[in-house]
Amino acid sequence: MELRHLRYFVAVAEELHFTRAAERLGMKQPPLSLQIRQLETELGTRLFRRLTRGIELTETGMLLLDDARRILDQVERTKASVLSRARGESGGIHVGFAGATYFQPLVPGIIRAYRERYPGVLLSPQQSNTPQLVSELRTGEIDTAFIRPPISDSEELAILPLIEEPMLIVLPAVHSLANRDAVPVAALAQETLILFPRAIGPGLHDAIIAACQRAGFSPNLGQEAPQIPSIVYMVAAGFGVSIVPQSTDRIRAEGVRYLPIKGDGPVAPISLAYRRDDHSPAVRNFVELARQSGRAAHRRRTTR
Repeated sequence: MELRHLRYFVAVAEELHFTRAAERLGMKQPPLSLQIRQLETELGTRLFRRLTRGIELTETGMLLLDDARRILDQVERTKASVLSRARGESGGIHVGFAGATYFQPLVPGIIRAYRERYPGVLLSPQQSNTPQLVSELRTGEIDTAFIRPPISDSEELAILPLIEEPMLIVLPAVHSLANRDAVPVAALAQETLILFPRAIGPGLHDAIIAACQRAGFSPNLGQEAPQIPSIVYMVAAGFGVSIVPQSTDRIRAEGVRYLPIKGDGPVAPISLAYRRDDHSPAVRNFVELARQSGRAAHRRRTTR
């Protein structure tokens, strides 16, 4: 028994007329009648009673009709499910976020746009640091991650640059520099600088140290903060000052002031990392949407 036999049978059973059923199926009536006879022969029972005018289902025909409809319906659902997965419209993605990347509006904007376009895909977020997320990408624990480049030994990973945001100086609100419009990095030469451990964000950590060295001093490093958001609260508590990505100013902690950097300052890049050999349609769609969003953000910045 083939699926086409069931489709032919259902059409005839619903029309109770071979000619109308043949028209509905887009075929001639004699081949349709032949297919139904072949099905009856295979099952060893009559499915229709031929009347003077038209036909009617036998008891076994009524039983088959219910089952045939269920089978054909399941086939269509299965086909739709497979096609949906092939188009990347269902399934799931594990997405990592490093180094307070989620404060940069572009990142939640990508997530929001993807969820709107592909509501059937479950996004599972995971917050960590860049080295840990890179490790989890390699082992397949996550599928893609917003990271702070650069990363080492990325041969099996693809890195899609998305945005470079300027960095800000964050000071206690009572600091003598807090009322200025902008502050050069050199003004921090005598300050205690709060940073996160280099191991959790080597690229950004090194960029801040290099900016200080270009300004003519090696920073006096104070107590480390466990992560970038923690830095703001440590500054508020008087542990020192810091340099943070611009989007960190969304943390409205009481007792701090964010100031633009005057002159040469470091930048905080964000990239999307994913496995080069990942053929998941859902992941490919995510990467493509991120690429489009990054390009749009770049056009907006360059046309201002």
